[in-house]
Amino acid sequence: MKLMRWQVAAVVAASLVFPLLVRSEYYQHVIILALIWVVIGSSWNLLAGYTGQVSFGHAIFFGIGAYTAGLCSYKLGVSAWWGMIFGGPVASLIGFVIGWICFRLRGPYFALATIAVGEIIRLIAVVWVSFTGGMQGILLMQTFRSKLPYYYLALFIALMCLLAIHVVMRSKWGYYFVAIREDEDAAESMGVNAFRYKSLSLIISSFFTGLAGAFYMNYMAFIDPEVVFSLHHISIMAILVGIIGGVGTLWGPPLGAFIMVLLQETFRSAFFGLAPRWVSELHVLAFGLLVIFVILYLANGIVGDWDKIRRLWSSKGPSAPGVVGKGS
Repeated sequence: MKLMRWQVAAVVAASLVFPLLVRSEYYQHVIILALIWVVIGSSWNLLAGYTGQVSFGHAIFFGIGAYTAGLCSYKLGVSAWWGMIFGGPVASLIGFVIGWICFRLRGPYFALATIAVGEIIRLIAVVWVSFTGGMQGILLMQTFRSKLPYYYLALFIALMCLLAIHVVMRSKWGYYFVAIREDEDAAESMGVNAFRYKSLSLIISSFFTGLAGAFYMNYMAFIDPEVVFSLHHISIMAILVGIIGGVGTLWGPPLGAFIMVLLQETFRSAFFGLAPRWVSELHVLAFGLLVIFVILYLANGIVGDWDKIRRLWSSKGPSAPGVVGKGS
């Protein structure tokens, strides 16, 4: 699914006026959460979808960014907004170190290594009480009472992330990323330094994930290791956002982020109070059913199989073999 410039401009314009038209802070909060997931999912997609290095450890970078912002206030006594400056670079530095170690592994071994590193860092954050606060976490005062500043900042970060990925993927680096994804050995035989470009992909990916974490710290004003370093709530969710929307596509993770967040909020609120309260516990089941459906019928995700959906919708029958592929 390729969006034309005027369609992109319309989406951006609608996003800019949304909080001015919808004054409900609850709905603004839901969109802010979705925008955070746009950044995390798109960042994961750059490494896994475009470069072929599936990561189960993006909670590392999210947590590092969040703790960088939190520690600026907790230890240094300065505003946590400084974390918006340092959160991304610190996460990139950690990402470079992790890549230097883990990129010696390939395929499922790399994925397993990211799980192990993520759990190690989470446990360090739990037991290093004097530095991180341990399980008590870090609590701050929110800077703004209104959600408007947070909304526009989250929107700016999401747009900056998507624009950066778009530019990178249209550059020489992007072609190298895809070449590594398709066949790393063949790419190296053609002179592509796979380690260097996998590291670049991870550095960019970890930068934006860390930036999202730093913003989360300022927005939620509370973090603890079980939240920001969570394998299930951060790393797995980032993968689901990519799978639902479409791995290896620019617009797949944003669409997946909005679907997942809206689905989660619908169940969490028990269909906005219309259903029995026990329904709020079923959001994980809904996620599972949605993932099974997408894997069975939309293997490339909603955006990746958009042509297939459009043909079925218009009752023209399934597309011919080879027509459906990954879009941008």
